Amino acid sequence: MATTSRKSAAEKAATTVEPDLPDEVLSTTEAVEAIVEPALEMQESVRNVLQKGAVETRAAFAKAKASAEDAASAFELSFAAAKDGVVAFNAKAFAAARANAEANFDFLKASMAIRSIPDLVALQQEFARKQTDAAVVQFTDLAALAKKTVVETFEPIKDQVTKAFKIAV
Repeated sequence: MATTSRKSAAEKAATTVEPDLPDEVLSTTEAVEAIVEPALEMQESVRNVLQKGAVETRAAFAKAKASAEDAASAFELSFAAAKDGVVAFNAKAFAAARANAEANFDFLKASMAIRSIPDLVALQQEFARKQTDAAVVQFTDLAALAKKTVVETFEPIKDQVTKAFKIAV
């Protein structure tokens, strides 16, 4: 009989695919499988969200980097324009000061050659009128140059700010 019981156990093992497990174990296995599948789906969903976030972050960083480079370029242009404007303003102011100094020396030379007081008064009036006219022209030129310098200095920055607001909106 021992051989029969062995045969019946061997036959039983060959014919049964699933071992005989208690119902509680099967229900626990099913419960674990029911939890694992949604957890894997949630893990995949979280992975996709994180990958999408990483792609969007890289794109935002690239935009920010390009914007910062554009801003730096705008400031460089602005500083170059300011430097050029100050150099031009100083040159024009120096030329005006030189012209005024030469006019003063010419007046002094001419006044030394005058023999009468009425001629000196006439020379003085003419000199004052010419210097007043010259000063008005010089100040107008300097003001125009200063205005041009300010506009050229802030134009690159204004353009960059306008561009940045258009991108942001």
